[in-house]
This record gives sequence, C-alpha cells and structure tokens, in this order.
Amino acid sequence: MKQAERQERSRSEILRAAMEEFGTHAYEEVSVESICSAHGISKGMMYHYYSGKETLFLLCVGHVFESLCAFVRAHPMQSPCTGLDSVYALFSVREAYFRSRPKEKNVFEEAMFRTPRALEGEIDRLREPLRALNVERLQQAARGLRLRRSLTAEQVTRYLESVEHAFWTLIRQYNQGKRPQDLRQMEEISMQILDMALFGVIEPPDAPGAGTQASSGACQDGNPPADL
Repeated sequence: MKQAERQERSRSEILRAAMEEFGTHAYEEVSVESICSAHGISKGMMYHYYSGKETLFLLCVGHVFESLCAFVRAHPMQSPCTGLDSVYALFSVREAYFRSRPKEKNVFEEAMFRTPRALEGEIDRLREPLRALNVERLQQAARGLRLRRSLTAEQVTRYLESVEHAFWTLIRQYNQGKRPQDLRQMEEISMQILDMALFGVIEPPDAPGAGTQASSGACQDGNPPADL
C-alpha cells in the first residue's frame, strides 16, 4: 500500500472514531484520550494528523455540513412549490437526512445550539455552503409569491440574503436571547420568523377582517391618543 493510501486510510479511521464519540456524547464529554482509547488509535497517530479535540470536532462538523448540503441538493423541490411551502420542503428534506443519521444530528446540534465559544468563527465559516443553499431556497420561495409592484426581483433577493445573514441572531433574539434546544424548536421558530419576514406583520387595510382588532389606546377617529 502506498504512503498516500495509508494516510487516507488513517484519516478515515480517525474521522469514523471522532464521529462515533462526538455523535453520541456532548462536546465537553469527549477528549482525544477517550477517542483513542475507545477505538484503539494511538495518540501518536492521532497527533500526527490532528492537533487536538477542537480540530477533530471541526472535522466532524465539516463532514456533517457537507453531507447535509449534498443530500439537500440531491432532493430538489418539486414544482409547483410556492411561498412557505418551499421552506417546509427544505425542513422536510433536512429532517429526512437526520432521521437515519442520529450521530450526524448530534454533531449538528452540538455545533449549532451548544457551540463551543472558541470555535464559533470556524463553525460559522464551515456553515457558509449551507447558508448559501438557504438563500437559494428563500429565493425560490420568493419566486412563488406575488411581489409588491414597487419591488424588483433583485431587491427581494438582496433582502432575503440580508435576512439569512442575520437569521441566527434573529432566532436567538426572538427566542428571548436563548439558543434553540434542538432542530425541531429551531424549525418552529424559523417558520414563524420567515412568515413575518415574507408576509409582514400588518394586515392590509382592504383584507377581510382588517381593522376589527383596534389596538389599545387607538382612537376611533384615527387620531393618536392625546398623551402621545
């Protein structure tokens, strides 16, 4: 066996071992020692390829993100798929991916919802392909909607890209400053935010039932209260 083949086999062996440990335990419960002892890997070989626990976790996170991205792209949305249906479709595909991959799901949740502070920047960089894919799906969602006449497709695209870029911050703020506990909670919050981002929060004046719920402090003649 050539040296390059031996090296590739060793890296694959280490990745499998790291995925097993990070996929079944919390990040803080895993160490280089626990990986080596549980899988019969010498520390010498481990440190020959990887500098420590953080590098191994990032290896697993990158593997999961790449695998998930490839899976989603291999399952394009079926036409017609409009509005929030396209977002539901994305979540459904992601759920299908994790349903048969519990270790990948645990790594994903550890990276996204219990992110080690020292690795936040690296994990955010690794997530960039998934972020780009999310933007694509949001753009597909927008194409299924009747846009306001004053807006161009380019403006809507830039808006959706801005929403996605700030989406994680929006999720945390909307969830009262807390990270979601798991994928299901994240998806529930995401759907609520996207619904408001795409359709707004104010009922159009000519919509059925509009104006039936007068806000507290509003005056019947449409003028603001005297103390405002």
